[in-house]
Amino acid sequence: MILIIGDVVDDIGVRPLGRINPASDTESEIRMTCGGSAANVAAWLGHLGMGVRFVGRAGTDGVQRHVDALTAHGVDARISGDPDLPTATIVLTLDDAADRTMFVDRAANSTLAESHLLDAWDDVAWLHLTGYSFFDDATRPVAVAAMAEARRRGVGVSIDPSSLGFLETTGREVATQWFAAADLVFPNEDEQRFLSLDLAGVVETRGAEGARFGSATVRADPADVIDTTGAGDAFCAGFLSVWTRNQDPRESLAEGAATAARCVARRGARPARRGR
Repeated sequence: MILIIGDVVDDIGVRPLGRINPASDTESEIRMTCGGSAANVAAWLGHLGMGVRFVGRAGTDGVQRHVDALTAHGVDARISGDPDLPTATIVLTLDDAADRTMFVDRAANSTLAESHLLDAWDDVAWLHLTGYSFFDDATRPVAVAAMAEARRRGVGVSIDPSSLGFLETTGREVATQWFAAADLVFPNEDEQRFLSLDLAGVVETRGAEGARFGSATVRADPADVIDTTGAGDAFCAGFLSVWTRNQDPRESLAEGAATAARCVARRGARPARRGR
């Protein structure tokens, strides 16, 4: 069982259909989809047939919707509701290259507490976290405590640093201290350039150039790119789906690349539900 702890989000994707008209109207394609980096990894892992459990927080009115969305991919979704804050929301604007700029309201994600993890550890063999849980002062103690509990249980740990902007705000020295105890860290090329992580378990994703892990490399799989949202999450899921079974670097990289290619070929950050 792979345990994922972290964010669940309502993604609002905005793709302008023509020239952007400042201070006026621009015809666009706008879609709301389920997201959140940690929840996306859980969805892709479940889609790939892995045993996966997700723990997170949503607004009270968003709990069942997000539980249903993850359950549809085979995830054991344990999402509790906050009575005061809404479900987190991200507005993503997509440019001509299908890349995205994000505007983030963490909302209920910031109310995740250690008490929400008390019954989450049964049969867990691996823990995955994202940088967003560390960047938030309110949830950092939860992430740190989860890593300590994983170590106590002999459970492997991986972390996706998640955001160059937040890393730069945090500072290299502090961020590397958070990630140094992980077995695997998944920075993209820009994040690794900033962090300069000198760890055996660095899996560097490089967009269209593929990914590398130690001496093993893989090219990106060909894809008709529609939306890059969640590509890194999909890569993490694909990689972990192999690594947690046989720790083969090349096979893990190849599955990560293949899963990321499937992600960027559709709108949104999650796999299609079965039957669609």
